[in-house]
Amino acid sequence: MKQVKIYTTPYCPYCVRAKRLLERKGVAYQEIDVASDDEARQRLAQGTGRRTVPQIFIGDHHVGGSDDLHALEQEGRLDALLQ
Repeated sequence: MKQVKIYTTPYCPYCVRAKRLLERKGVAYQEIDVASDDEARQRLAQGTGRRTVPQIFIGDHHVGGSDDLHALEQEGRLDALLQ
């Protein structure tokens, strides 16, 4: 299974929603809290062009946010991406 990284903040309901989906699927993930890490948030914005959280990566693929992750699941494409 590919490595999953999720950039989050503790007070973000979309982050919680994305993590719950991954947990239901039994997917281990690395969580990077950018709430008090301005440098990490800046790197995230430079790498994705987005300043919002969550931002999810599966391997080298930038999935996007929670809605994007859930759309992949609904389309039946998430499992293949995780392999």
